[in-house]
Amino acid sequence: MTDTVLRVCIREIRQALGDSAQTPQYIETVGRQGYRFIGTPNGGKPLCSAPMETVETGPIVGCAQEVARLQQWYRHADHGERQIIFVTGEPGIGKTTVVDLFLARIRAMGLIRIGRGHCLENYGKGEAYLPILEAFVRLSREPGGARLLAVLSRYAPTWLRQMPALLSDEEFAQLQSRTQDTTPQRMLREMAEVLEVLTAERPFILVLEDLHWSDDSTVALLTALAQRQERAQLMVLGTYRPSDLASKHPLRTLKQELQLRNRWKELPLNLLTEQDVTTYVAGQFPERPVPEKLAHAIYRRTEGNPLFMVNVVHTLAEQDLCETDNNGDWDNPLNSQKLGIPENLQQTIAQRVARLDPNERSILETASVAGIEFTAAVVAAAMKKKPIAVEERFGELARCKQFIQVKGTMEWPDGTVTERYGFIHALYQEALYERVTGGKRVELHQRIGECIEQGYSNRRQEVAAELARHFEQGRDFHRTVQYLSHAAENANQRCAYPEAIRHLTRALGLLDKFPDNPERAQREIMLQIILGMSLMATKGYAAPEVKLAYDRARELCLQVGETPQLVLVLRGLSTFYYVRAELQTARAIAEQLLDLVQSQQDQTLLLQASYDMGATLFNLGEFPAAYHHLQQAMLFSDSHKHKSHSLLSGQDTEIYCLIRMSYSLWFLGYPDQALVKSQEAISLSQALALPYSLAYTLNFAAGLHLFYQESQVAQQYANEASRLATEHEFPIWATMGQILSGGTLVSQGMTEQGIRQIESGIATWRAIGAQISMPYFLSLLAEAYGKSRYPEKGLRVLTEALALTNNTEERWWEAELYRLYGELSLGELSLRLGERESGRPGDNTTLTQSPIRLVAPSSPEECFHKALEIAQRQEAKSLELRAAISLARLKQRQGKPAEALPILEGVYNWFTEGFGTADLQDAKRLLNELRGQSRSGHLAALRTTKTKRKSSGTSQPAAEQRVPQSARG
Repeated sequence: MTDTVLRVCIREIRQALGDSAQTPQYIETVGRQGYRFIGTPNGGKPLCSAPMETVETGPIVGCAQEVARLQQWYRHADHGERQIIFVTGEPGIGKTTVVDLFLARIRAMGLIRIGRGHCLENYGKGEAYLPILEAFVRLSREPGGARLLAVLSRYAPTWLRQMPALLSDEEFAQLQSRTQDTTPQRMLREMAEVLEVLTAERPFILVLEDLHWSDDSTVALLTALAQRQERAQLMVLGTYRPSDLASKHPLRTLKQELQLRNRWKELPLNLLTEQDVTTYVAGQFPERPVPEKLAHAIYRRTEGNPLFMVNVVHTLAEQDLCETDNNGDWDNPLNSQKLGIPENLQQTIAQRVARLDPNERSILETASVAGIEFTAAVVAAAMKKKPIAVEERFGELARCKQFIQVKGTMEWPDGTVTERYGFIHALYQEALYERVTGGKRVELHQRIGECIEQGYSNRRQEVAAELARHFEQGRDFHRTVQYLSHAAENANQRCAYPEAIRHLTRALGLLDKFPDNPERAQREIMLQIILGMSLMATKGYAAPEVKLAYDRARELCLQVGETPQLVLVLRGLSTFYYVRAELQTARAIAEQLLDLVQSQQDQTLLLQASYDMGATLFNLGEFPAAYHHLQQAMLFSDSHKHKSHSLLSGQDTEIYCLIRMSYSLWFLGYPDQALVKSQEAISLSQALALPYSLAYTLNFAAGLHLFYQESQVAQQYANEASRLATEHEFPIWATMGQILSGGTLVSQGMTEQGIRQIESGIATWRAIGAQISMPYFLSLLAEAYGKSRYPEKGLRVLTEALALTNNTEERWWEAELYRLYGELSLGELSLRLGERESGRPGDNTTLTQSPIRLVAPSSPEECFHKALEIAQRQEAKSLELRAAISLARLKQRQGKPAEALPILEGVYNWFTEGFGTADLQDAKRLLNELRGQSRSGHLAALRTTKTKRKSSGTSQPAAEQRVPQSARG
């Protein structure tokens, strides 16, 4: 151990103990020999066990009240009242100093967890959750880190997945399989739960510095923590510069929200008073008298800015100007200028930098290129020096508090162990960076990037944003684009989609610097694919921006020839057109995709492509073909060997196939088998713990049970789907659950409430750009209007639904739309006749004069015939049965049971299962009625014929007296 390292260690020990070299309580310096422990043993109790109020951390100048205020807030946290505190002020005001002094006092209280992370300028805004991850990585490497890792593994696996350096390769692989359904809400919920578990054991202080450089995701976590009502021994302590908050910074929004609820706690720091400056100056020169007028001059020039004052005093100490005559006229501006005190802080720092030894200045300038925080290994590589020599020089600078401070030791993935340092203030780093010439900056950034690349070897993606920054400044745009792409993937894994979009937009902009060749096209294709996925997550599947990204990627694929990325491009476009209900376009893309993957013989791709084709054909009303492709998809699925996920995480294609097969089976006339498939899909979703797929599955299960007219079961599924989707921020499935739940309310007689819910859900569905399933949703609303005695409203809604069907060719519910149109037409006619018979005023417009007749057939009977024809063409036996029931009932009302009987009997006799369902039971009852009426009518007709023949003296042949086969019981 070198002398420098020893001095640094002793300084850190003193800081931890709240000790002072000038007035030591535990460790004293022995000149030319070393250090001596002078603390008094106290029976084995911790040396720092004194009450908070009596612990001293050395002289506090100008911030005693602020530190005391933080201690007061901490007491609330210690009693379970969570605290979210912000220390604010301009650069150099002393935010970090106040936090350091507060933490030094708090550490003396015993078992307290303190996590600390920084937001970094330049790339900090795009690095999702950067300060949170930094805080937890540091904590995990401190004593008690094993417990923290165990808590993260159990309660926050999606967070632990973002810290691969803490896990073995096997542990990380297992963790990835558990966290495939990462969502923004899950990330927030998990961290909130982890903090509550940890604070149940001991108080936790989470310090987040420089939040003016924070990313959106970190502020979202602060919002979630502030909104939770659960008690916790938690104190979140953030610092930021108000002047550096952009007008649209998310922290501004958080401040407004918390202020409205009286939960915003802010500690704005003030400038030092003249007495504070005098006290500080005197403390820096304990062995020599300091002229009072000199302190006054320093105060006037610095206006009480702590950092400015400290730099001025350091300058005076270096120049030995405090030896001046006490009687000097320091109040005279001319004399104070002779001190060499610059006009502002930046000039002061620049002056101090200029006085550095050339070697020290060079090493600090190189460090400034590395960033606010840096390692000795990086600086040594950039300067082509030995790391040991660089570490020793940094140790000397840190000991003298010259610009930098020690941040600890770290080990890179390649085994390199190096010291970490940080500039005492960002202004120091900025001043030194400005001194580096343009050409030298480029060279240093390039070397630093290459050093980090080598140190992180096969784990470079972890530091992708930092590498992108260095290579961009180093003018290596090829590697910049590569690492921006990796940074976007990191952000997507953390569900930080806005940050991902910023990285991708930056990367796409840099491609203008590339020559127009196939390599550039390949890079842009991948960037556009990732951008499309990110936009789907933020703006919805059907957003125009999604189409622009995938269209551009497809255009590039065609330019360079068939590429592996074309599969992802086609899947993205297929999803876009499918959700927008542009089904023929979606079908053409699905066919192209299927042809493409069949040549590759990749089971995962075949599963996904076959599902896409099956789902599209289903919506087009081609049920047998859809079921065939879904069956084919299941042949490529083996959930025990691999998981096949869709464009966004948490979407399992096998589950989607099962639920679509259940629908196809119901339409094809196999209701019992349909229920089996639906339950398989639900069980698999629950087993895999994928909220996205489970919300999807529960919604479709609710719809299936609505087909069965089992409204209570459907309501349970729809409500659970809506709850789950709302919790995890899946707006499309939350909205679908709302609409289906409204349909169940109507079925249970709560018509008005159901109508409001359906109307609201349809409005939201349209707002997010979705068109798929709209005819079905409109049919639920139309049926509700019919039950509330407003059939004319229902007919208008059905007119819109039929128009949509014709425009989009989404025909899976077309037969039912015509059948409902016929039923509501009968209801409207009955209502009008009732109004006329009772003498009440009614709508005098006849049925045939209504404008809604422009789309549907002119009579209810024609509607039922049309529904029957469509269902037969689609081989949709369940819808054919419903159309046959409606037509048979109409014939029955018209006194034509003999005509009704064969219409219903033929389709009913086709079924081999599902006889407990409402539709088949209804059909059976109606058949029995029709057979009885038909038999009675036939016997009555026979009696009439016999009477006529007796009167005419003729007799009927025996063959004509037989009861027709179709009328027999």
